[in-house]
Amino acid sequence: MTQTPLIIGIAGGTGSGKTTLAEMILNRVGIEHINHVAHDMYYRHRPQMPIEERRQIDYDHPDALENELLSKHLHQLKRGEAASIPVYDYTVHLRTDQVEVMQPKPIILVEGILIFADHALAKLLDIKIFVDTADDIRFIRRLRRDMEERGRTVDSVINQYLSTVRPGHNVFVQPSIKQADIVIREGGRNAVAIDTIVARIKQHLNES
Repeated sequence: MTQTPLIIGIAGGTGSGKTTLAEMILNRVGIEHINHVAHDMYYRHRPQMPIEERRQIDYDHPDALENELLSKHLHQLKRGEAASIPVYDYTVHLRTDQVEVMQPKPIILVEGILIFADHALAKLLDIKIFVDTADDIRFIRRLRRDMEERGRTVDSVINQYLSTVRPGHNVFVQPSIKQADIVIREGGRNAVAIDTIVARIKQHLNES
């Protein structure tokens, strides 16, 4: 690469459509040009803590995430160095022994609910996109995802949503919309906004 990578952040509440938007960008631009980094992989590793205590952690609070490590990895990729991205297992709330070794690419796509809530992390993002979706739609999507992909029960999902997810969204996530350069409504299916983002990415690729 002859140019510093363009770092794009995609934030928004749980179930808002961040991953859908990221996948649409990847499909339009090509995964060979983009590193896709999920903030969820950076939940703090607490192997010394019993699993019952790990289940009680507020994972919707910024302190649950190791932003220092994510920032370090973004700086490495910007310098043209490879970065070893952790792999997190949601079923046991621990990182696995594996890592994903990312080689530098011209575009870095960072996705997560709290990436704009950390000032130092937000400063690393060249373009900040917030996906804004109604609360009821987001909850239904989270319920389906956690049951199908993470082996959760209906009661456990509802209890977590009411105790930490909803309060965390109101205190940390939704207010961070003020940091956004672009706000996309209703789950990342706004064709005009996506065309604009893709055009900016392709401009950067042509300049690289």
